[in-house]
Amino acid sequence: MGYALSTTIDQPFDSTLAATREALAAQGFGVLTEIDMAATLQKKLGVEIRPQVILGACNPPSAYEALQAEESIGLLLPCNVVVRSVDSTTTIVEAIDPQTMRELTGNAAMQPIAERIGGLLQAALDSLGN
Repeated sequence: MGYALSTTIDQPFDSTLAATREALAAQGFGVLTEIDMAATLQKKLGVEIRPQVILGACNPPSAYEALQAEESIGLLLPCNVVVRSVDSTTTIVEAIDPQTMRELTGNAAMQPIAERIGGLLQAALDSLGN
């Protein structure tokens, strides 16, 4: 089993990052955290990488349901969505596959939650190509 849902977009990084935030919101996700990896690594290590941002996205009703099924699931929340530049005109958007939660916990009650969240994340990614 892979651990990522992914799409490649023929758009620059900045516009793809904005579109990703909008696509997540349209699917009921809020962005709780945002980590600018390029800026952080430049500041802390003096190294340069292509633009890359990690969005910590959360769908509150599903997060609550997951916590009811598996008390320690907070270790795997929120859903990380990474937007990273390949070059000046191509960007990759990746999200952790929520099936990872079910696989790691071994808790069958997580299956319908993982399927629903996976569908929402995939819909967000699919909308970026339109």
